[in-house]
Amino acid sequence: MTKKNEELDEETLAVINWCIEVEGYLVKGGATQAQAQDFIEEEIEFLTDQFYDGLTPEEAAKVALSD
Repeated sequence: MTKKNEELDEETLAVINWCIEVEGYLVKGGATQAQAQDFIEEEIEFLTDQFYDGLTPEEAAKVALSD
């Protein structure tokens, strides 16, 4: 781990890893990697809410792709 990662708590790391999984599902659903990353950056608060609401990364991606 880099020093920066050591400063992040486990909960923050869990959200980050969850978003990485969402990105994969967005790409599988037809988005480019750049589009998926842009979406995550722009909608991080929405995605964080979905994480805490218990959605799986696949469910969150389906919601995003249905818009």
